[in-house]
Amino acid sequence: MRLLMLLAFLVTASPSPVPYPQKDPHQPDPRVDVLHYAFRLTLSDETDEIRGETTLTVRFREAGVEAIVLDLIGRSGGHGMTVTAVPAGEADLPFRHEADRLTVTLPAPATAGDVKTLRVAYHGIPADGLIISENKYGDRTFFGDNWPDRARHWLPVVDHPADKALCEFTVVAPAHYQVVGCGARVEWTDRGDGTTLTHWRSTVPMATKVMVVGVARFAIQYVDEYEGTPIETWVYPQDREAGFYDYALAERILQFFDDHIGPFPYAKLANVQSKTRFGGMENASNIFYSENSVRGNRQSESLLAHEIAHQWFGDSVTERDWHHIWLSEGFATYFTQLYLENTYGRDRMNAGLRTMRTGVLAQYERTPTAPIVDTTVTDLMQLLNANSYQKGGWTLHMLRHTVGDGAFWDGIRTYYRTYRDGNALTEDFRHLMEAAAGQDLAWFFDQWVYRPGVPEVHGSWQYADGALTLTLEQAVPGDPFRLPIEVGIYAPGDDLPRIETVVLDAPAETFTLPVDAPPEKVVLDPNTWMLMKATFGPR
Repeated sequence: MRLLMLLAFLVTASPSPVPYPQKDPHQPDPRVDVLHYAFRLTLSDETDEIRGETTLTVRFREAGVEAIVLDLIGRSGGHGMTVTAVPAGEADLPFRHEADRLTVTLPAPATAGDVKTLRVAYHGIPADGLIISENKYGDRTFFGDNWPDRARHWLPVVDHPADKALCEFTVVAPAHYQVVGCGARVEWTDRGDGTTLTHWRSTVPMATKVMVVGVARFAIQYVDEYEGTPIETWVYPQDREAGFYDYALAERILQFFDDHIGPFPYAKLANVQSKTRFGGMENASNIFYSENSVRGNRQSESLLAHEIAHQWFGDSVTERDWHHIWLSEGFATYFTQLYLENTYGRDRMNAGLRTMRTGVLAQYERTPTAPIVDTTVTDLMQLLNANSYQKGGWTLHMLRHTVGDGAFWDGIRTYYRTYRDGNALTEDFRHLMEAAAGQDLAWFFDQWVYRPGVPEVHGSWQYADGALTLTLEQAVPGDPFRLPIEVGIYAPGDDLPRIETVVLDAPAETFTLPVDAPPEKVVLDPNTWMLMKATFGPR
């Protein structure tokens, strides 16, 4: 937990600020570290306009910083935010709000290590980010929906996952609403004027993409507590019975991840029916699901598992750069399959992996030159693709097979423990997995994370004189993949195969295996460990 020092600025004359040169508009100023946001919002039923005041605590990593630059969408066409003042002590700081950037001039250039606070007072109608609308029952609702960088539509922030901070929301709203937010609820007050004040506070840093509140009429169930973590369900009152039934699955999902990865990182796990634009959004400690996820038949189990897995990977351990989003989405995708394997057996996982492989192959047809970490992408929404999700998940599955279950789980737990509440890149994960496995995995990550494509393997088998001969070839452009492939050899009358592993790392290779009798059949990858497109049969 970061120690917060809430210090007021000394208001003195200062020269015109020199903005930090940002070559990449998605990258924050590395000289400035936001430690804490305190958001105060006033909501109304008479208008979609919100009134906000945000108090920021920032630390300066370098000397000489003359201005702080925040992301905040300005007013245009009736929507957007208008900043009215940036108070600091007895005076207001000068600011410019242009091109959706709020630049606040400091009283004097900062020194390295300085910790200061400022407030931003503003108002406006958000065009995005805070979704003010009606739910499927016609009831008015307010739901934060920040991913990837849409917090700037309603909150003045450094809107990038690399700058994580503590946050708290204080919301004044009409009294017929309930308010859910990040962290723990520390205050609820009936103000006696038809409004209530609700205050939620997080004690661990998080990225702006997962800092939200939801305001609506809710039925709320306090499901249970696991290892000190309260589990809650928030659904529309009309869906009370179905929602309480569907979302109760969260308890056993949380238990699996908590037992296998490490302690849950937040003060609670609230599962919330909402108006998110996505099927689910992994907001830290209060996950928002599509309002249609509630059906009363528990068909959203995989969705719940995916979003709950994000609390560890994506929320607590956050990608430092958007292009490494597979550390969030690939992890959540695969850990969903791990949960299903644990709950229903390996056949259920294998069925999921085959479906995932179909998605990867379709993505390869569309974007044959795109790897998982694709630094050419500039539209962040385009990162939501099968490379980030399904291929990222398959990469973890193959890594598990490469290093073994013991090393895999040791590495995962160490990765979470090392980067909990912080940021990581792919190389950080690789180094920890190498340490856990005791082997060099550069070839593995180069091949599956940084290289585009999916291997295509064609082959045949034949038996003669006590030997099984396999002929395999790769039909891929460029250098061949290194593919440790399991071969299942079925003797007549046997339900379970004998498993052998061959390593195909050339354009074409022949392998000879001793066998006691002519096989009934031979199968490549019988246990579904390898991401490839394969055709194989008897010669």
